[in-house]
Amino acid sequence: MNKDHNSVRIFVTLIIAMCLRILPLPESLALLNPDWTLLVLMYWSVAIPERVGISYAWGFGILTDVLTGRLFGQYALAYSLIIYLCLIWHRRLRQFPLTQQSAFVFGCLLISQLLLFWFENLRSPATLHGIFWLPVLSGTASWFVVYRIMRLVQRF
Repeated sequence: MNKDHNSVRIFVTLIIAMCLRILPLPESLALLNPDWTLLVLMYWSVAIPERVGISYAWGFGILTDVLTGRLFGQYALAYSLIIYLCLIWHRRLRQFPLTQQSAFVFGCLLISQLLLFWFENLRSPATLHGIFWLPVLSGTASWFVVYRIMRLVQRF
């Protein structure tokens, strides 16, 4: 597979994921909007760990910080930590069925969400509501679709 063509695929899928991340949705659906960028980064870091690593996570995390207007560096740190975990476990994750992969994805999304809450709590005291968990749950449920679509993109 051509290395430049593969880089374009990775970049385009991440840009599409970032667009989905900031897509204006009704309030009820916005609460369910998972972190598409992190899901796509997780897929690529497991599928092509030699190409997509912590530098991709940091760069796209900074872009997500800018796009969402959050504290500069919080998404970069969260994404880098999660991709680091994916890089450590990538050989095992490839062998797992999708249901076990989704359990790992749930844990990663939960860690990311807790880190973001912690950063928010550092700025000003925040309370943890039930809707806090919705992006984690919807992201876990979306993993099956993301995985299938990304496999098609990778093979295309």
